[in-house]
Amino acid sequence: MPRRRRGGVIASAGEGPDHEGHSGHEGGHDEDVVSASSPEFPIGVETHDAIIIHQVSASSDVAKSYETLIVDRERGVVTITFNRPRSKNSVNGVMWVELVEVVNEIQHNGNDRVVVFTGAGDEFCSGADLSSIGSREGQTKARQHGHYYYSMREITTAILAIHRLPQPTIAKVRGVAVGVGCNIAFGCDLVVASDNARFSEIFSKRGLSLDGGGSWILPRRVGLHKAKELAFFADIISADEADRYGLINRVVPDAQLDAFVSDWCDRLLALPPIALAQSKRMLNNAMQVTMEEALDDEGIAQSVNFSTKDTAEAISAWIQKRVPSFEGR
Repeated sequence: MPRRRRGGVIASAGEGPDHEGHSGHEGGHDEDVVSASSPEFPIGVETHDAIIIHQVSASSDVAKSYETLIVDRERGVVTITFNRPRSKNSVNGVMWVELVEVVNEIQHNGNDRVVVFTGAGDEFCSGADLSSIGSREGQTKARQHGHYYYSMREITTAILAIHRLPQPTIAKVRGVAVGVGCNIAFGCDLVVASDNARFSEIFSKRGLSLDGGGSWILPRRVGLHKAKELAFFADIISADEADRYGLINRVVPDAQLDAFVSDWCDRLLALPPIALAQSKRMLNNAMQVTMEEALDDEGIAQSVNFSTKDTAEAISAWIQKRVPSFEGR
């Protein structure tokens, strides 16, 4: 996948510097803020025809332009780029609305097999755009007509939409990922960071509590006590520290980040999408179910798999000693 840095970046008018990850001073740094195929099964394999899979494919042939996002599709990979580089890709009300629209479209598009989240320029996402809170342009639609509580419900809708995507998601992080930007990254299935990436649960430094799913994500990734340390002190941590805590999957040199993520996308594209989606769902639910419930879910998932052409293709390819070709059918 081509690297989207400064070229092709579309800056939105009126972007301000006041966001969760900014010092409030022109030219300031984030560290200043916190001090730191075959339709038939082979012989002997039973089919399960009680469950029928319907593939829903949304029309994605016509590229749509967005005010705060760049959405690229290439060979089954959708790259969503947060595109407000003047504010280090901080999230305003417009971006929340656009994220919900894009993610909901991807969810129902069988041609979209992998989703990559990244940021324009040299940063991932500096959190919420606090400068836009008082402006109509920066507010979500709900906030224009009521209390901030309703605005937060729209933000919740966007975060849940990302979390519920059946497709594997990868956060490709370079530069700063703080506040809700940090939790969007940590909430992806896989997180690959440049060696220049920096992370922070910056909320307490802004008089706020965790959001963006951070209160759910952190204890599951690092344990309760470490989660409280990250949330209370809001220190900026390096990519190496995030890797050591188990918050991300890989740290790679910045020059190799795009190629590494592209390789992981290719590997995911070579896998059966329906089976991957079910494994993702069960793993996401793992801490809310009993062993018995997990086994029941696995049994249902395998029954679905055996009704797909992909599983038949996998077994045929194994018998014929060839590489399978999966289509999500």
